[in-house]
This record gives sequence, C-alpha cells and structure tokens, in this order.
Amino acid sequence: MTFYQPAGNEIELFQAAASNGLPVLIKGPTGCGKTRFVRYMAEQLGRPVYTVACHDDLTASDLVGRHLIGPDGTYWQDGPLTRAVREGGICYLDEVVEARKDTTVVLHPLADDRRELPIERTGELLRAAPGFMLVVSYNPGYQSLLKGMKPSTRQRFVSMSFDYPEPAIEQLIVREEAGCDEDLARQLVTLAASLRNLKDHDLEEAASTRLLIHTAYLIRSGVPAVEACRAGLIEPLSDDAVTVNALMEVVYALFGQAEV
Repeated sequence: MTFYQPAGNEIELFQAAASNGLPVLIKGPTGCGKTRFVRYMAEQLGRPVYTVACHDDLTASDLVGRHLIGPDGTYWQDGPLTRAVREGGICYLDEVVEARKDTTVVLHPLADDRRELPIERTGELLRAAPGFMLVVSYNPGYQSLLKGMKPSTRQRFVSMSFDYPEPAIEQLIVREEAGCDEDLARQLVTLAASLRNLKDHDLEEAASTRLLIHTAYLIRSGVPAVEACRAGLIEPLSDDAVTVNALMEVVYALFGQAEV
C-alpha cells in the first residue's frame, strides 16, 4: 500500500472528481508528491493506473496504440490511454506540457462530457468505461511561451495546486518513507527549508521531498551524513561546482565538516 500524508483536502477533491467522471490537473514542483498521490488514489479507488512520462518525442500512437507485426501477421496493440479507457482505469500523464500539442489533442474528447476516444487507425470510437479517469500533471516552474498548457485545454480540468509539505508533515513523510528516526527527519527538513530559502544561486529546482528521502536512505545505509547530503541532495540540484560548494556550506552549518 502506497503511503501518502495529505496536506489539505486533496483526497476529498480527487474522490469528488472521480465520482463525477471529471478529469484532474495537478500542478506543483518536481518531487512534491504528485505521482505518489495519484498512485495512492488509484489504490483507494481500486482502479488500475497507467502512467505515461511525457516528452518531446511522445506521439499520439504512443498513447492510443499502433499496429504491430507478429508471427501471424499484423495486429493492433492498445496504448496506455486506450487501455485505461477500455478498462475503466486511470490514465496519468506526468509532465503533460512536455508533450507536443498535436499529441495531446487526442485528450480533448476524453476531457469533456463526450468521454470518448476515436481511434483513426481502426475506425473505432471508444466510449470510456465507467471508472475511467484522466489525470495530468506538470510543473508550472517549467512553463514558457513554447511549453505551457493552452487555456482552452486547462479549463477542461479540475485543478489542484501542490507544493512542498509543511515541515511537520514533511518530517512525517521522510520518517515513514525512509524508515529513519525523528531527529534525522527533522534535520533533513530543516536543511531543505534553508536551501529553498536561498535566492542567489539561480537553481532550476528546489530541494524536493523526494531528495530528502533519498538522502535519508543513504544515511540509514551507513553513508556519513555530509557525504549523503552531497550525493543525495546537493549534487542533483546543480552541475555548477561553485553553486554546489555554496550549497554544501549550508550542509556543513547543520551537520558539521568532520565527516568530509
């Protein structure tokens, strides 16, 4: 069973959307728990979930399906979107704005009251089975003029905004996920808060809850705390040596330098 600690009323909102067949859009920074939340809700609702990591080269065929060649000739193979539509499952498109607009256009008839998927290659018009749900997510911090969700698309969804949890909740998450003690969880969350407050290093991403969990795992496995923080938390944030060294000063202030 997936562990998830709610930060607000997101569970109730998702359940209400699911019961009414409404698509859901989840916005939030990388590593704040969006994907974990979707997995948790799929388990709570008893529905299969098909996750697609979106990228520039993702095609409509990757979502819908394609003809393949087998020992007995050609055959049709459903894509993850089609499988979710047929089975009444959840199709989760992670970082949907990374996909091309000509790819995501296939979502439109599924994201309104039609709830249908036309499959041009087979001539089939699929009506979504009861229980089908379309869920997409993206990081608003990555939006640009070239990459962003069109307002006409965004307005088809019930929208939720996620952020990094409050310290008490984040400590609980780190402790439960990594199996570490309360003191270590508190230290790592304090470290993350200090790193997130830095304004002078132009980081593309803040220190995520996911990275804190990775770091806690390393420390639990016997890696010295400072080394674990460098490998599990600081190095993933930047490739710039000057920036890494500056961030490590924050680590030293909390954990000391004796282990370096």
